[in-house]
Amino acid sequence: MPSYLSPGVYMEEVSSGSKPIEGVGTAVAAFVGFAEMGPVNEPVLVTNWTQFTQAFGGFIEGGYLAHAVYGYFSNGGGAAYIVRIGGGNADAGNNGHAQLPAAARAELPAAKGGKPLALRAVATDAGAGPITVEVQDPSEPGEESFKLVVKQGEKEEVFDNLTTKRGPANVQTALRQSTLVAVEEETKGGTLAVPRKGTQVTLAAAAAEAPVPARLSADDYVGDAADRTGFAGLEAIDDVTMLAVPDLMMAHQNGVIDDEGVRAVQAAMIAHCELMSDRVAILDPPPDMRPQQVKDWRMNVAGYDSKYATLYWPWIKVMDPRSGKPVFVPPSGHVAGIWARNDDTRGVHKAPANETIRGVIDLQSGLTRGEHDQLNPIGVNCIRAFPGQGIRIWGARTLSSDPEWRYLNVRRLFNYVEKSILSGTNWVVFEPNDEFLWRSVERTISMFLRRVWRSGALFGRTPEQAFYVKCDAENNPEENRDAGILTVDVGIAPVKPAEFVVFRLSQFSEGAALDE
Repeated sequence: MPSYLSPGVYMEEVSSGSKPIEGVGTAVAAFVGFAEMGPVNEPVLVTNWTQFTQAFGGFIEGGYLAHAVYGYFSNGGGAAYIVRIGGGNADAGNNGHAQLPAAARAELPAAKGGKPLALRAVATDAGAGPITVEVQDPSEPGEESFKLVVKQGEKEEVFDNLTTKRGPANVQTALRQSTLVAVEEETKGGTLAVPRKGTQVTLAAAAAEAPVPARLSADDYVGDAADRTGFAGLEAIDDVTMLAVPDLMMAHQNGVIDDEGVRAVQAAMIAHCELMSDRVAILDPPPDMRPQQVKDWRMNVAGYDSKYATLYWPWIKVMDPRSGKPVFVPPSGHVAGIWARNDDTRGVHKAPANETIRGVIDLQSGLTRGEHDQLNPIGVNCIRAFPGQGIRIWGARTLSSDPEWRYLNVRRLFNYVEKSILSGTNWVVFEPNDEFLWRSVERTISMFLRRVWRSGALFGRTPEQAFYVKCDAENNPEENRDAGILTVDVGIAPVKPAEFVVFRLSQFSEGAALDE
């Protein structure tokens, strides 16, 4: 309370205390797998394909991480965290970058009489042909300045007036805009030499071999939350709403992870999502499975039962930009992109199904209506091809046996509402626990849920039919207040998808009228 000592007119800005609740993001994926370069066991945020290639390289032989991320962004994904694993042994002495073929790296020779420390050009996208890097005179002359001209076919990138005055950071930062190359120091420390003008190096079109360690266990994927390794390290990142580990199947195909290891990793993915209670695991089935085989695997081998996990089948065929040939890949990355696209165009309450998958040219297995009748009830979300309508996701179920959590959009809507309310009511902590606070909290949450109802996410013709918020003396008795506890009861009526559309047709005599 301010003190007034002299007569006059005073102005005070008074806060109402309560603050409106803002909806949180619902479409941030996390991918775990193998890459040809980049930091190991460190979640890195990327918002487009170019950023991924600059940080982790391009497509690798037999790898699925790059395909998953590419499919994610091409289907509408906007942001993703990448966790690279398995790079420890391969990276020895290479500052956290995978050992690329020698042809994919080349040193930029230092100028005569220059200081003994040089730059190395590294191809980030050598799959489309050889890349040439030429050192030229800069537009603004200077002893420590130069120009780099990068070419691949008809594509050309020019980086002018680069300088070595401030060390390699200046050059590396400038080349973050490149989709073809990156640069790194030949030797850490010291000062940087100016590249020799007029020199040109060629980076061959050779992709890295699959960097799968000879020894790998489920723990390499799962990691440890305290050490920030594996996908357990994602516990420190609140933004994540989807989790996929596409390269689990790569290790399984290479014989590094057995069937029990696959189940252990996927069970740990589910446990992680249940622990966080704000994200859903997108599981991939083993490859080359027919409908009866995937049913047996789902029910008798894996046996998962969780409202925080989904399963999509079959694998999808896409073009491999590295080789120019079609390959089969797990569907999880493309599915995550569709979730993001659906959230952006319709909302998290809309089931992410009956949506076309971009970039897919075929499926690893087809299925009949009778076979689909066997898979849908057990939570296998099938991907089907429809004549004239493309390849679409044709299922939106979780792996839960509980009917209340059968549908994926219901689970994700609750995640959205719960997280939004939690993050939007931090101001309540340590406020006086009285009737004024109760009314403020009730009003704040009701206003938020009214917006959710107006978006079509809740069932009911009126807000009273769609949700309720209760915060009064009945659910906040004296013993709770003495313990410092504020209780708010919230109920919402989520919309369910029209999974089965039934038209009832009947005959009626000519001239007969329907009963009113």
